[in-house]
Amino acid sequence: MSLLKSAGAAGPAIWDDSELLECVAIVPEVPNVATFCFQAPSGALFDYLPGQFLTLELPVNGGPLYRTYTISSSPSRPMSITVTVKAQDDSIGTRWMLDHLKPGMRIKAIGPAGVFSHKLHPADKYLFISAGSGITPMMSMASYMFDHGSEPDIVMINCAKRPSEIIFRERLEHMASRVPGIDLKFVVGTNDRYKVWTGYQGHLNQLMLGLMAPDYLEREVFCCGPEEFMQAVRDALSALGYDMDRYHQESFHAPAATEAEVPELDDVVPDEAETAEIYFLQSDVRTKCTETDTVLNAARSAGLNIPSGCTFGVCGTCKIKKTSGDVHMVHSGGISEEDIEDGFILACCSHPIGKVEVEV
Repeated sequence: MSLLKSAGAAGPAIWDDSELLECVAIVPEVPNVATFCFQAPSGALFDYLPGQFLTLELPVNGGPLYRTYTISSSPSRPMSITVTVKAQDDSIGTRWMLDHLKPGMRIKAIGPAGVFSHKLHPADKYLFISAGSGITPMMSMASYMFDHGSEPDIVMINCAKRPSEIIFRERLEHMASRVPGIDLKFVVGTNDRYKVWTGYQGHLNQLMLGLMAPDYLEREVFCCGPEEFMQAVRDALSALGYDMDRYHQESFHAPAATEAEVPELDDVVPDEAETAEIYFLQSDVRTKCTETDTVLNAARSAGLNIPSGCTFGVCGTCKIKKTSGDVHMVHSGGISEEDIEDGFILACCSHPIGKVEVEV
């Protein structure tokens, strides 16, 4: 899909990857993150879908290294193209870029490519959910809609370790201050020292999602971040009854160039047509239910009492020990990873899959 009209014989050409890109500027963002701005030496313009990616050929020691980065700029500003990169502890290519790529240098780029774009999934309302540098395609799409002129309807949720590591925070706040249709929500793991944070803190969960975007069921969802983060988002949405056909995600490690390359998600989703069986060991009670029933509801139907409080996976009152079988649990912070590894579950938000045995 071309977003620029044909330039004509006298106008500038459209860049293609037969021409090298020239680095013209580097903007530090947050620790270990920088935005690299490129232009075409010929003066060609850039035409791509917001949310697509480039594959860069990086001349590291030992031979060229190919690394894929989401484009963080918008095709509504076609004179340059940017990628925003974050170096991890084991980064090679990104570390080379941060340490060695300077303005004036030229590198080979392949693309643009990819199908993670709101242009391919038009909707009246959007929900962008990201973590860390997963904000980059969301920045491209939000910038495009901002530049378009008409007011969009986007709720943007970005998660970071701490406030000082929120990428594009000032730019996003500027757009949101000019356009009420861009609603920003930030979630951080911990505070910065000597600075006050009054926003959401902790891990993104179902309760936060309901507070940030009460109409999430009506929104087209785009998600990008680490695999575990995206899995948690999918689990939360599916447990809330969201239509997962309207969910789209982009992987850090293997972005899809075509629809055929988009991996089919193999998530465990409780099915109300499937029968499950729970054996309450201490009470010597065995009961059948469906996979969409919770262990707590099944216990109550069998005449058993499991102490409970919130019933949303927050308070932890209904924590019990699972001795065998599998459950699908989507909690909101009421149980630790250590307890989960030790076999504990929260009865209020655990759905039995097949045969399950618990100490009740």
